[in-house]
Amino acid sequence: MITSTQAPAGELSATAARHLLLNMTPNGSLGRAGENLFVVRRGEGPYVDDADGKRYIDGLSGLYCCQLGYSYAPEFAEAADRQLRELCFSPLWSSSAHPTAIDLSERLARIAPVDVEHTFFSGGGAEAVETAWKIARRYHALRGEAGRTKAIARRGAYHGLTLGALSLTDDPGLREPYGPGAIETRFVSNTNRFGLAPEAPECTDDETFTSRLLAELEAAILAEGPDTIAMLIAEPVQNRGGCITPPEGYWPGLRALADRYGFLLVADEVITAFGRLGEWFGGDLYGARPDIVTVAKGITAGYAPMGATLVSNRVVEVINQPGVVLNHGYTFAGHPLSAAIALRSLEIMERDRILENVRGHQDHLAQRMAKLVDLPIVGDVRGAGYFYACELVGDLDGGGFSDTARAALVADLIPRRLREAGLLARVYNRAAPLVQIAPPLISDRELLDRIADIIAATLDEASARL
Repeated sequence: MITSTQAPAGELSATAARHLLLNMTPNGSLGRAGENLFVVRRGEGPYVDDADGKRYIDGLSGLYCCQLGYSYAPEFAEAADRQLRELCFSPLWSSSAHPTAIDLSERLARIAPVDVEHTFFSGGGAEAVETAWKIARRYHALRGEAGRTKAIARRGAYHGLTLGALSLTDDPGLREPYGPGAIETRFVSNTNRFGLAPEAPECTDDETFTSRLLAELEAAILAEGPDTIAMLIAEPVQNRGGCITPPEGYWPGLRALADRYGFLLVADEVITAFGRLGEWFGGDLYGARPDIVTVAKGITAGYAPMGATLVSNRVVEVINQPGVVLNHGYTFAGHPLSAAIALRSLEIMERDRILENVRGHQDHLAQRMAKLVDLPIVGDVRGAGYFYACELVGDLDGGGFSDTARAALVADLIPRRLREAGLLARVYNRAAPLVQIAPPLISDRELLDRIADIIAATLDEASARL
């Protein structure tokens, strides 16, 4: 019998087309033969191999998950084997827990932002965001402010696809098929200053730009009614829209407004935590002092599914009042296997000095990526750590793409050439066309140079076709 790991690519594609529904995919367009399906068969180091045996640099760490690449399987297998032999499952439910989740919560408290010392586990990032919302609502209700029923998020942000998290996600194309949002959300500007300079040259100055953003936010708070806002959620570096970094003073300004008007500040670190920006938590780079932090992805380095909502002491003091029940939970939250994998991942990252590797090479990556802005098709390059994006500009006045150029370059040539050259990167073909990378945190200078070289050659060809 031929197993799925041995089956040829065409057979796997055909089987998938018959039975598998993919995430965020026009599944019907794959066709009965599944000819458009890219099947990854195995991984090693910072590379993955497709079902035909071709090797690629995994320039997106799976989906911002595989911080350690793919060569630590024996260590994770040992941790999993030991945990499963001892205890395969026990819920964190109704005054019951298990040692591995307890140990992980203590470990997270040691590396989390100041005063954030409590963890509620979940299965992934969207569930972590849902948990943040429920905790925020419970916190305010217990303090006699049940009227705080609204959230504030940022334009273009993505916080997940469950109904609550989707309400905080600024993408009408994702929200509208499912009707009205579960959470009333006001969207304010994100921190992307690209494209603002011609009309607002003062935005090139951090202090002025921060003041402008915070003034807009405060106006939105006052318009909605300060006593109706439960929380504001933002990523330290916003993923959607292309690795959008904040100006200096922005996160301390968010903290000041949260304190002034009484809402909770939530840092969505599903992507930016666990070394992506060279720190355990990306918000630490920008002076963030959140009340709640949501994490997932890199917490297990992609070796198992897990999410978590980290909660500050001042919030927990309210929701942990004697007799108060936190009416919220997930069956597999803090699963012993995932918790054991997460503990081993944190141990490896510390032992093998993974954060130091990012810090040691991030300036070089920044310099290589910055040079791409010299290409005619690149309008802006932004990011931090091992997390960068190029925003593309096209053949129309104002930098837009004609339908012809977008179809030929962004939808076809660029992703095809990147893959042909052996690089898996993300090519957005929506409002702001982007090429984005988030390589495994084990990547060395030579590999980062190779990534930059492939992107440069691809975008140079695309520039010539404009």
